Amino acid sequence: QLQASGGGLVQPGGSLRLSCAPSGFNLEDYTIGWFRQAPGKEREGISCIASDNRRTQYADSVKGRFTISRDNTKNMVYLQMNNLQPEDTAVYSCTTVVINCNDYALRNRAFGSWGQGTLVTVSS
Repeated sequence: QLQASGGGLVQPGGSLRLSCAPSGFNLEDYTIGWFRQAPGKEREGISCIASDNRRTQYADSVKGRFTISRDNTKNMVYLQMNNLQPEDTAVYSCTTVVINCNDYALRNRAFGSWGQGTLVTVSS
């Protein structure tokens, strides 16, 4: 499983950095993604990063504001979120991605294994 952390309450325009840590396996072998789910809404794939760190992909809703990164030496993946807006409020989870990191994977939620998410609340 993958454990997401780093969520919290932030004002509009603020920033947060989420972290993703695995339980019992090496992240470097996997393409990793982030998805979010707001109350009453479908799960939305928002970003992914290839296992070799050579490719990233973002949903249009977060492009230019969010940055995904990974440090395979620390076995961690991160999601830097800037200029957060109320519509970004959701539970954020990290997951393995079962196909290549691309727009199709995000739109079709090609996810494998994930764990407990972390709540991000954007409000003044």
